[in-house]
Amino acid sequence: MKFIVQRSRLIDSVQDVMKAVSSRTTIPILTGIKIIASEEGLTFTGSDSDISIESFIPKEENGDEIVEIKQTGGIVLNAKFFSEIVKKLPMDSVELEVINLQQTIIRSGMAEFNLNGLDPDEYPHLPQIAEENVFSLPANLLKSLIRQTVFAVSTSETRPILTGVNWQVEGEKLICTATDSHRLAMRTTSIEIANTDIVNAVIPGKSLIELSKTLDDSSDPVNIVITGNQILFRFKHLLFFSRLLEGNYPDTSRLIPAEHKTQIILHSKDFLHAIDRASLLTRGERNNVVKLASLENRKIEISSTTPEIGTVVEQLHCESIEGEDLKISFSAKYMMDALKALEGTQIVVHFTGAMRPFIIRSVEDDSILQLILPVRTF
Repeated sequence: MKFIVQRSRLIDSVQDVMKAVSSRTTIPILTGIKIIASEEGLTFTGSDSDISIESFIPKEENGDEIVEIKQTGGIVLNAKFFSEIVKKLPMDSVELEVINLQQTIIRSGMAEFNLNGLDPDEYPHLPQIAEENVFSLPANLLKSLIRQTVFAVSTSETRPILTGVNWQVEGEKLICTATDSHRLAMRTTSIEIANTDIVNAVIPGKSLIELSKTLDDSSDPVNIVITGNQILFRFKHLLFFSRLLEGNYPDTSRLIPAEHKTQIILHSKDFLHAIDRASLLTRGERNNVVKLASLENRKIEISSTTPEIGTVVEQLHCESIEGEDLKISFSAKYMMDALKALEGTQIVVHFTGAMRPFIIRSVEDDSILQLILPVRTF
């Protein structure tokens, strides 16, 4: 195998597939990146058996030659060393040549590296996915869907299914739900899909975080294919595979209250900053709880107390307060995470009592729902 490639494109592809490579794998060859040179261009693959990423560099793009293939073939190179070498090469083009079966020479300018490679035939094959349930989302919308839900997944392995985000396709609607049983984040969006049967997939939160890092903020389409145990995201020259979590995701619709006793509308950023200040004295505490109480004249009081440190109290003006008087306590971290996920300048909060879950939505956009369970302190 022998080829010459633009260094900038090589760096991009290597960095993309590196997101799937784990140093803590039980399969030694998976600490490497598989490189295949074909007549069409270069294909790079990284995998940790849960996530697999394939990046392709075509020979030509927009009339410019990016890769010169002198001899086809393949090799697996240690991902850590290869990525470090590529980043620090001196010139804009890189030559890679495999000699004596797996001896690999990397040249750029006057620099030359010699790496021992592995047989690409030993590298596990990527999943074969039948493209039946296919739909697409703009890259920037997909990034938003992930950002607005993934933070609410569970970090505990006691219920593995809750470490993922549930994607449910109903008709022409995609509903993304994440919960750790103390809070819930839900985002709904319209999609176009030929097969309108209900499709359910629970995608590991870690996979979605890595996927988000590979996407840009463009409106270019990402094609999404869901099968029984895998999901594939196809974006430009990138394929991102993730295994799906096994098991039934809990029915979260029963958690969401249908009615409320108190409604508060207020400015999102003001509320976020007030919660942030109130949590200053509880930061580092395991529960980091703040209290909210409704007052007269469209005001609320936000407070927190840490016995050995002190107390903070702040009053905040609201656009409106309707319904019963309220006193409630909740996690400051959960509230701040929820507020950061919402779009728009004003939020509406629906409370159904001091010990019942409450809902936060944007006034301008009801496609995002955040739910938090209160903490008993009063």
